[in-house]
Amino acid sequence: MIKAALFDLDGVIFDTEPQYTKFWGGQCRLYFPDRPGLENVIKGQTLVQIYNTVFADLKDQQPLMTERLNEFERQMSFDYIPGVVEFIESLRREGVRTAIVTSSNIPKMENVYRAHPEVKNLFDAILTSEDFTESKPHPQCYLVGAERVGVDPASCVGFEDSLNGLKSVKAAGMKVVGLATTLPKETVASIADVVIGDFSEIGFHDIKQLMLPSGEV
Repeated sequence: MIKAALFDLDGVIFDTEPQYTKFWGGQCRLYFPDRPGLENVIKGQTLVQIYNTVFADLKDQQPLMTERLNEFERQMSFDYIPGVVEFIESLRREGVRTAIVTSSNIPKMENVYRAHPEVKNLFDAILTSEDFTESKPHPQCYLVGAERVGVDPASCVGFEDSLNGLKSVKAAGMKVVGLATTLPKETVASIADVVIGDFSEIGFHDIKQLMLPSGEV
């Protein structure tokens, strides 16, 4: 039985991944013009993780990149993925606990709250990068999310769009619903139990079916 639903933020709740791909694509081409597609490798990572793994040799440039990112996020648009608000509200009516599990930090979330103050009322918990010591694909963030809402991971469903995020949910022992908002459907399907284009394609009944031993929607 489903008791909790845990959601990534970018590419799952908000259609922001194309914007981040554009930003990090620009940074990667600026500093690593000989490594095309590097921006796709860092999806699902915290800013600290990105700096430590990709820009470790450019510590003098990191404050400037952070300044650019902060300015970029202040001007981002936060458009909901179609059907997500209605879907979350339907889960909550059925007594399902809900949480955001994101690699974004608190300043980023303040931008979200300014654009959509109602977000806080949609979730029982909102976890950000400050709550974790490990980045996706490590399962820590989803395990902490399940603990925060008081639900065993086996009774949770995680919603993700990036490879690192999908792997994180799977490693946490949860059912995985993948959104094909960032990556091709075939790529998402290699990890997810179910793949959707947006939340107009799924309902509470489908999630209940997913939790059954057959696991088929």
